[in-house]
Amino acid sequence: MRKFLAILMVLTVTTPMAVAHEIRFTEDWKTLEFRSIPATEYTMNGSTVEITAEKSSSVIYSPIHRLDWQAFNATWSWEAISSVPPTNLSEKGADDRNIALYFVFLDQKTANKIGEIASIRKLLTSRKSRILVYTFGGDKPDGTFEPNPYLGKRGAIIIKRGAVVGAFDEVVDLAADYRRAFGQAPDALVGIALASDSDNSDMTITARVENLVLN
Repeated sequence: MRKFLAILMVLTVTTPMAVAHEIRFTEDWKTLEFRSIPATEYTMNGSTVEITAEKSSSVIYSPIHRLDWQAFNATWSWEAISSVPPTNLSEKGADDRNIALYFVFLDQKTANKIGEIASIRKLLTSRKSRILVYTFGGDKPDGTFEPNPYLGKRGAIIIKRGAVVGAFDEVVDLAADYRRAFGQAPDALVGIALASDSDNSDMTITARVENLVLN
């Protein structure tokens, strides 16, 4: 009995517990811009980011602290006040979307080396990365998995909401979606990126994301 209690105490101390962690939108997020395309405007307000995409496109990115690398569930709210039309997200050059939320994964060995320091540009091109992109926009039914035309087998697009105006709350099982997309369990969630893209449709998106929480 004493031996059992001793083992139980060790497990209680050493086994990590899922703790909810809110991702804050601050000026620490880094921006990836694209040549000859105006940058989307992101206004960071702590728990909320306001988005204005006026015939524009760019990505903002934040690494995740290693204590949260095993957080494989996420919740958030998002709203599109004005929307681009439905687009084919699997086609380059015709894939505008109101909001895209990227969850960036690495294998544990690579994560230990570069997970907290790699730029989003490096992660988007690394053969080691695997990326789930949840979108508010597209021309397929909600819940559709689509190939990512920029990432190939390293990425998957999951349409959460189509190209509509409205506000929605999302709850996602990152581990389950990762297994469906890539056929195995995830190792480490190392970063989150956000994008809004209206350069192909020549329209203006007004949107927001708020209360993004990992656990």
